[in-house]
Amino acid sequence: MADIEIGQGGKDENRRSWRFWLALILVPTALVILLSLGTWQVNRLHWKETLLAAIEERSTAPAIEISEVERQLQADEPIDYRHATASGRYLHEKERHFLATFQGQSGFYVYTPLELADGRYLFVNRGFVPYDRKDASTRPEGQIEGVQTVIGLARAELTEKPSSLVPDNDEKANIFYWKDLTRMAASVDLPADRVLPFFLDADASPVAGGLPKGGVTQIDLPNNHMQYAITWYGLAVALIAVSLAGLFRRRSR
Repeated sequence: MADIEIGQGGKDENRRSWRFWLALILVPTALVILLSLGTWQVNRLHWKETLLAAIEERSTAPAIEISEVERQLQADEPIDYRHATASGRYLHEKERHFLATFQGQSGFYVYTPLELADGRYLFVNRGFVPYDRKDASTRPEGQIEGVQTVIGLARAELTEKPSSLVPDNDEKANIFYWKDLTRMAASVDLPADRVLPFFLDADASPVAGGLPKGGVTQIDLPNNHMQYAITWYGLAVALIAVSLAGLFRRRSR
């Protein structure tokens, strides 16, 4: 019986020793991973804060001419949310509709080509209309004629569908699920080389009849990186505490 107890004790000791050396390998590895993730989130936090500050500066600066936005784009400078202005004549018969929600209501953003003085076109997001006001005939007051001056925020075009979950655009029904500028222009027979490669989101200046309702641009980039960093660093601290507690128990035995 004594031999059995000694043998069992030896096995338990070997098992504890094996666990100790395994933990000695895994704990530092896990600790490095957790600290790396926390540091990465801190770096992302600094990047996001810099981005938000730049967007705030661009969106609140005095409005620049659309030709200057074009020059900045050609110089590979950021144009997203750049406060800008353009003048031209709306081609209402060619407006395109982007499925959207605004202030909890479903409907469409109305994208209308603005014919500039030089014969080129700029697609302007004039704003939101409720779902049952998609047809321009239901809001004739807002189909303003003549040369108009639009002030708003420049928005870069999308080069591809944001996600495979986004449906394909239904050009026949004039419903766009993602802002494909190339197809918006082609679907109303505008020459691609005459269409400016960005959008302009009109500000909230009211129009006759109240529709479309401008000022729909949402500058709301989530910035949760500090919370994530605290989570990863907190897990690292917890791992250290658990490891030290286990080490003290082993030494006490």
